[in-house]
Amino acid sequence: MGALDYISSFCSVTSTRRSKRKPMQTVEIKVKMDCDGCERRVKAAVSSMKGVKTVEVTRKQNRVVVHGYVDPNRVLKRVKSTGKVAEFWPYVPQHLAYYPYAAGAYDKKAPAGFVRNVVQAFPAPSSNAAPEENFVSFFSDDNVHACSVM
Repeated sequence: MGALDYISSFCSVTSTRRSKRKPMQTVEIKVKMDCDGCERRVKAAVSSMKGVKTVEVTRKQNRVVVHGYVDPNRVLKRVKSTGKVAEFWPYVPQHLAYYPYAAGAYDKKAPAGFVRNVVQAFPAPSSNAAPEENFVSFFSDDNVHACSVM
């Protein structure tokens, strides 16, 4: 069988072409939309792009969500070609922000439940800082008269 394997290695076809297909992505864009016509125009412009699977337009939030094999910058450019002011979605859900009312994070124009996605200061876990005291250990459920606060 060695000769047969040797000859078949010359006959096998291997593909050296690379796939140009982009990975499946979700692109969120903030677009100022006032009426049904604006919504239809943006949806038609984006859904006609090659590789787009679904387009969700939420006019109340001024938000367009595009799922598909697309380039985010090309989607943004296509939305801007409709004459609308557009940018990538700058908001994150409020419960994910560490300090939702920090300077620059709170935005009056943000939809309900969202804040701006800004770099926020996180408490630094350093060994030099004073250790946080565990307030649960101050009181004992076993001996209610043994309070360590007094």
